[in-house]
Amino acid sequence: MEIKKVGVVGCGLMGSGIAQVCAQAGYQVVVSEANEELLKKGLGSIDSFLANSVKKGRVTQEDKDALISRIKGTIDFKDFADCNLVIEAVVENIDLKKKIFAQLDEICPDDAILASNTSCLSVIDIANATSRPEKVLGLHFFNPVPLMKLLEIVKSIATSDETIEAGKEFGKAVGKTTIIAPDIPGFIVNRLLMPFMHGALRMLESGYATKEDIDTGVKLGLGHPMGPITLADLIGLDTDLFIANAIYDELKETQYAPPTILKKMVAAGWWGRKTGKGFYDYNKK
Repeated sequence: MEIKKVGVVGCGLMGSGIAQVCAQAGYQVVVSEANEELLKKGLGSIDSFLANSVKKGRVTQEDKDALISRIKGTIDFKDFADCNLVIEAVVENIDLKKKIFAQLDEICPDDAILASNTSCLSVIDIANATSRPEKVLGLHFFNPVPLMKLLEIVKSIATSDETIEAGKEFGKAVGKTTIIAPDIPGFIVNRLLMPFMHGALRMLESGYATKEDIDTGVKLGLGHPMGPITLADLIGLDTDLFIANAIYDELKETQYAPPTILKKMVAAGWWGRKTGKGFYDYNKK
């Protein structure tokens, strides 16, 4: 099946980025939000990102205008009725995702592929809300979507090989390198990341090293673009905690149990860059 029109459910941080890269690849895009205010905010973030790219000479004004013209915002799910692929990018709430997939199953063409951008939840659990589990897969983008090169494609036990191949072709079209992940808690990347990040937080929590020294050590000693504590702030400490709990609840392995300091930071509302304060204070910068 040829993908010509892509739907994106959710125009937040991830959804807006997904809509942007799809439009940049030449797809017609429909992106939805719960209300007009959130939709305006999401579309505005796309415009701002592209305006900055024009200033830096990465794209021309003509390219920006053409890209924006391929994106349609909506608050009506019926606008997904002619999409070949719809990607859900809402908060990590399994009940909400199931509700959305049930709605999409009713509205979208029978041959349309339905995908979730979930970073840790079970794809087969989400797929079971539809009558087409063989056409449901995970398409896990990374933040910031326009800049990160990886797309994790998650294959459930019901996802067909044809659907996976379509996902790989789509990933290539939007300029991503794809890897195929099993439908296990955390998939590949977060399954590896959480113990590493938790180790850094426990080292900080125990007073063995400062956050600056931990981050500098990882950047210059291991060659990472940023340290694990800076990365935790970038991802969002609330998101880190959710992923950690989701994996630990399933596996009951202590390496995935969230550190106490992470739980306290989230309780305090210090969620990282998104709130202006996490392990680092971004209001001072």
